[in-house]
Amino acid sequence: MSTLLELKNIKKHFPLKSEKLLSREKPVLKAVDGISLSVKSGETLGLVGESGCGKSTAGRLALRLLEPTAGQIIFKGEDITELRGEKLRKLRKDMQIIFQDPYASLNPRKTIEKTITEPMKIFGIPKEKRKKTLDRLLNVVGLSSYHKHRYPHEFSGGQRQRIGIARALALEPELVICDEPVSALDVSIQAQVINLMEDLQKEFDLTYVFIAHDLSVVHHISDRVAVMYLGSIVEVGDAHEVYQNPKHPYTQALLSAVPEANPQQEKQRIILKGDLPSPANPPEGCKFHTRCPFAEEICRVQKPALKKVSENGQIAACHFVKEVVGPEATANLS
Repeated sequence: MSTLLELKNIKKHFPLKSEKLLSREKPVLKAVDGISLSVKSGETLGLVGESGCGKSTAGRLALRLLEPTAGQIIFKGEDITELRGEKLRKLRKDMQIIFQDPYASLNPRKTIEKTITEPMKIFGIPKEKRKKTLDRLLNVVGLSSYHKHRYPHEFSGGQRQRIGIARALALEPELVICDEPVSALDVSIQAQVINLMEDLQKEFDLTYVFIAHDLSVVHHISDRVAVMYLGSIVEVGDAHEVYQNPKHPYTQALLSAVPEANPQQEKQRIILKGDLPSPANPPEGCKFHTRCPFAEEICRVQKPALKKVSENGQIAACHFVKEVVGPEATANLS
C-alpha cells in the first residue's frame, strides 16, 4: 500500500498570556510537540491517549484546519503545509472529518438535505447528481430518503452521527479523520456506528485516522495503533501486537484499564502515580518519567527516540524496553 498521509516532526504550540509583562520568553502550550506519523491508503490508523494528549489537535493539523507551528504535512506525495487559497480549497474535497459531538456538529437551522448537499454545491456538482448522491448516502448510513426534510433535533444521537458520516462522504474523500466519533454515544449505539464505518470503508475505499481514548473501540477497527502522551508519540505498531505485547509502560498502563470481558479472568491493574504534567511546562527528558515505575536518571535528562522494539516493526520511545517487557521478548532485536 502506498503512503497517503505523512506527518513529519509536526508541532503545534498555542501562545499563553505571560504573567511577567516584560519577559522576553513567551509561554506556549505544546499541544503537539514534534510527532511523525504515516498513514497508508486503505488502512485505519488508531490514535489513542488520555484526554488532553494532543490527538485531536494532530488530526486537525493533518487536515490543515489548524496551522502547524513547525513540520511538514505530506498528502499523496505533495507537501501541503504551505498551501493557500484555491489550491487548499480544492484539497478539502479529498480530506474530511467526522466530529466528536453529533449534537454540536450539525447546524440546527438546516435540514438534513441542506447539510449533506452543501459541500457538493460549493464544489459545483450539478443539482441532479446532488439529489442522487444524497439519497444514496442516506441509504448507506441506514436512514431513509424522507429523513432529508427533517432537522437535527428530530434525530437521536446515533442518527445524528450517521448524518455526520454521510456529510463527510458527500465529496467522495480519500482520507477521513474520525475525531472520537462514538465517544458521545451510548454503548449499544457505538457498535452499530463502528460496524457502519467498517462497511463504508470497504465500499468507498476510505482511509481512516481513528482518534479515541477508548482502547477497546480502537482495537476493533484499527490496522495499526499509535499511542500519544503529552503531545508526543510513544509507541506505534500493528494493532494486535500493541494490544498483546505493549512495549511502552504508558501503553501497558492504558491497556490495564480496559475492562475484561471474561469475569473469571483476573487482570492486574497498573495505577500510575502522580498527575499528568502540564503541556505548557512538560518535563525534561522522557515526558513520562514523572509517572513511570521504571524511570532512572537517564529518563530525566535524555529524551528517548522511537526505535524498533519487535521484528514486526513495532516502535517505542523508551530507554528500558528490555526491562519493561522482559529480556525474552527482545532477545532477537539488534
